[in-house]
Amino acid sequence: QVQLVESGGELVQVGGSLRLSCAATGRTFSRDVMGWFRQAPGKEREWVVSINWSGASTYYADSVRGRFTISRDNAKNTVHLQMDSLKAEDTAVYYCAGARAVYPTSYYRSPANFDYWGQGTQVTVSS
Repeated sequence: QVQLVESGGELVQVGGSLRLSCAATGRTFSRDVMGWFRQAPGKEREWVVSINWSGASTYYADSVRGRFTISRDNAKNTVHLQMDSLKAEDTAVYYCAGARAVYPTSYYRSPANFDYWGQGTQVTVSS
């Protein structure tokens, strides 16, 4: 099993940037699809982005495309989410998740399609 720990969440002003990190331990995750989700108070968990095992294939939610960038370093067992031009509506707990890559990367957009999760990190964007 893979254990995930997110970090990097904090309070930032509108228009600012943050870089979230997700560190994996346990078995290697280098062949897994990885993703980021977020959940705001009173709302359902929302898919943000997915990345395939090599990093060559990425899929972004419309709400973050062009502002967020996902990357992974399999040698260091880490996944990063660079968030730029942050908006107040980006405020949420951000979760890192992973799944064995059985289907094309585009399939992995629902929480139900991921096998393991981190505990989340809080991102607050204030105006």
